[in-house]
Amino acid sequence: MSRERLRIYARERVDPRLWAADDTREAMRLIPEQLREFLRKGFAQRMRDDVTLAVFTQELESPECEETRKVVEEVAGLSGKVQVEVLDFAKDRAKVEALCIDKIPAVVVLGRRSYGVRFFGLPYGYELHSLTEAVIDVSRGSTGLSETTKQQLESVQRPMHIQVFVTLNCPRCPEVVRLAHQFAVENPQISADMVETSAFPFLTLRYEIHSVPKVVVNEKSLFEGLATEEEFLKRILSA
Repeated sequence: MSRERLRIYARERVDPRLWAADDTREAMRLIPEQLREFLRKGFAQRMRDDVTLAVFTQELESPECEETRKVVEEVAGLSGKVQVEVLDFAKDRAKVEALCIDKIPAVVVLGRRSYGVRFFGLPYGYELHSLTEAVIDVSRGSTGLSETTKQQLESVQRPMHIQVFVTLNCPRCPEVVRLAHQFAVENPQISADMVETSAFPFLTLRYEIHSVPKVVVNEKSLFEGLATEEEFLKRILSA
């Protein structure tokens, strides 16, 4: 995917007023300066503890791995509380196994513990919002979910793996990704992944992804489309 195409995806996600006119320096960045300043202020106001973004790539990076690493490095550069750890999928086997990484590119958002918040594929375009909000949630160790939802999530006593399949130009997908990641932050039994369909076509076939967002729980296709917090909770608990 070209850098210009990436910028188009991101431009679709945010208020156009946050994008500065391109110059030579801006053209080198994936996140333009006005948007960088917007995110910088958000991190400063809302983050609490340090966060590490663990990026899993490979020695000879594919274009997807390279762009993922660059996006994450730019996000980390917006706050002194965000660090990047670049890991080799083939060599860093202990981390791969500990964080349940089975494909790349992958990004894991780590705070005081591993909250099971992961991104498989490029967290950009509309999903840049999912990444930055996940950083804030993990830094705080809590979310903005209602108290009713948090209490009901306590009933999940066995491991639950939520996968949300997305495309980078889907405006509805971040809402579902956010809910899945928030559920993972609130309950250590839950892990939640954003999975970009174009990066993993074999998974698109396996789970019969015909439209996005699509939610798969413990290898079982659950539902497609948007859901409110209450609807999402009901469907997750029913799984």
